[in-house]
Amino acid sequence: MPDALFQGLSADERRYALIAAQDSSRHRAFLFEKDIWIVATLGVLFDAPFGKHLIFKGGTSLSKVWRAISRFSEDVDITYDIRAFAPDLVAGAGDEALPPTRSQQKRWTRTIRARLAEWVRSEASPYVEGELARAGFEAEIRVNGDRLYVHYKPLFQRKGMMRPEVLVEFGARSTGEPHANRLVACDAAPYLPDLAFPKARPTVMLAERTFWEKATAIHVYCRQQRRRGERLSRHWHDLARLDEAGIAASALADRALAHSVARHKAIFFIENDARGERIDYEAAVSGGLQLVPSGAAHGVLADDYERMLADGMLFNESEPFDALMERCAAIESRANTRQAYP
Repeated sequence: MPDALFQGLSADERRYALIAAQDSSRHRAFLFEKDIWIVATLGVLFDAPFGKHLIFKGGTSLSKVWRAISRFSEDVDITYDIRAFAPDLVAGAGDEALPPTRSQQKRWTRTIRARLAEWVRSEASPYVEGELARAGFEAEIRVNGDRLYVHYKPLFQRKGMMRPEVLVEFGARSTGEPHANRLVACDAAPYLPDLAFPKARPTVMLAERTFWEKATAIHVYCRQQRRRGERLSRHWHDLARLDEAGIAASALADRALAHSVARHKAIFFIENDARGERIDYEAAVSGGLQLVPSGAAHGVLADDYERMLADGMLFNESEPFDALMERCAAIESRANTRQAYP
C-alpha cells in the first residue's frame, strides 16, 4: 500500500519525487506534474453529481485511456450529453439528437452556448474548486465562456508552450456515443509506488469516433489552407498512432460511424474552404478525404511539429515531419479507396 498522498507532501518533496520519476523514465518532471493535475481534475468532474452525463473525449482520452498515442496531451475535452443537458431541445430529434432544420440548428447552438457558459460559471467552477481543495489540490479557477481553467502553482519553471494550468473545454451538442467506462491513473504512479496519486473513472468516447472527428478536422485545415497551426500538428501525430494501434482500420470499416460524424459536423461545424465554398463532410468521408496539407499550410504545420518535439511532448520517439506526412498520406489513400465502401 502507498504510504502517503502525493499532494500531502511539501513542495520540495513533491519536486524531488517527480525528478526521481523523471530519472527512471523518459518523461519530463514538469509533464508528470501537469498530468497529476489533469487526472485530479478528471476525478473531480466524473465523481460530481453531473458526472454521469459527461463524456471524456479528444487527444487526452487517446493518451490516458486508450494508450493509443505516445505524446503528452494537456487539455481536457468534455461533452455534456445533449439529451441530459437540453432535453427540451432534443425531444423527438431521434437517436442522434440532431436539429431537423438549419434554423433549429442556430436556435440550438445559441441556447446551448448560453446555458453551457452559465452552467460552467455557476455549477462546474465552484464544484471543481471546492473538491480539488478538499482533496489537497489548491488551485485558482477561472472561467471563460464554456472553458474552465485550473491554474496551479508549478513546481518547475515553465517549459516552451506548456502552461501551468489545465484547460477543460466543455461542449453539449452531441450524445458522445459510442463510449465506455475506464480507469485513468497518473503517469508518475508506476515510478513512485510508495505514493498515492489521484485516479479517475470517466465515461470516455470510443477511439474510433475520435479518429473520425480528428480526420474531418484535419480535412478542414487542409481545405482552408490555413497559415496558422499552433498546437495543431498533434492531430496528425494522433492519426498515425491510431493507425499503428489498429484503431484507424476499425474506424475506416465503420461507415455508419463515419457518416454519423459527418452529419453532426455538417450541422454544428459549418466551414468554408479557401475559395469560400462550403466544406462537404459527407463527401470527405465518402472518398474525398484530404489529410496532407499543401503550400504554406504545410510549412506552418512543420514548424509547429518541431516545437512539439522540442518541448518533449512526444514520448519515446522523434519521427521526422516528412515521415509523419507519408503515414497520413497512406491513411488518406486507404480512406478514399473504393474498396472501403461496400
